[in-house]
Amino acid sequence: MRVAVIGANGQLGTDIVEILKEDSSFEVIPLTHKDLDVTIPETLKVLKELKPDIIINTAAYVRVDDAELYPEKAFAVNAIGALNVARIASEIDAINVYISTDYVFDGEKGKPYIEEDVPNPINVYGTSKYTGEIFTRNYSRKYYIIRVASLYGKAGARGKGGNFVNWVIERAKLGDELKIVDDQFMSPTYTMDVARTLKEFLKLKPEFGVYHMVNKGYCSWYEFAKAIFEILGWDVRVKPIKSSELNRLARRPKFSALENMKLHRLNIKMPPWKDGLKRYLKEDISNVSEKSCITC
Repeated sequence: MRVAVIGANGQLGTDIVEILKEDSSFEVIPLTHKDLDVTIPETLKVLKELKPDIIINTAAYVRVDDAELYPEKAFAVNAIGALNVARIASEIDAINVYISTDYVFDGEKGKPYIEEDVPNPINVYGTSKYTGEIFTRNYSRKYYIIRVASLYGKAGARGKGGNFVNWVIERAKLGDELKIVDDQFMSPTYTMDVARTLKEFLKLKPEFGVYHMVNKGYCSWYEFAKAIFEILGWDVRVKPIKSSELNRLARRPKFSALENMKLHRLNIKMPPWKDGLKRYLKEDISNVSEKSCITC
């Protein structure tokens, strides 16, 4: 299978390329912003020449608060970009894989969302991603919408300048006081686990549609931060605060955890989130060790 990965140097794209290249079943074509821009249809014509069997679109505008100020930027990449990819995918008869987010939900359910739950985004970012889902569904003959959540990986999120795990570690090293919200719950997910699961998923080629692909379980951001330092063995004080104290531009869902119900039916399992975090801290944070322990 020839697989074109759009956003190949991003946080998730990097791991997808690495994992697929390890399997002889796949011929991987990494595509970065230098190769094409999903917001410019003319640049996507390169896909007609490459003729991939599968297109994985990881390109995304992920600055949640900035999206409130510049909605046109979020929609250009997350929605119109998805439409452009969907059209090309249909034209060359390729499977279109669109990476979406837990933020398509409003967080009012109070328990993990399954694929059949109806999205109701409460911020511009989530709305732009849900619009991308609609375009993917309605303009692709063959598609998978893969919802992920609270990603962290070795490449970091280029659009955000890092990820949450790296951010709290760096803050702790500097001796900064860590104040983390304890009233927002999500499914922290290691990008390498998504990449490995996606490989298994694509080899299986199940029914087209929407699938959740996150590490098992959920926690608050405060609990997540505490777990990071517990695993590292660092004595770091983390203060719980309420989301209202941050005065952010964009509203966040209170409870956006996802459940991989459809993966379970396929007998595909994602590891627990703490397991993913332990492996990330062991495998990918090369500059972090027990010798770096500090007290804040």
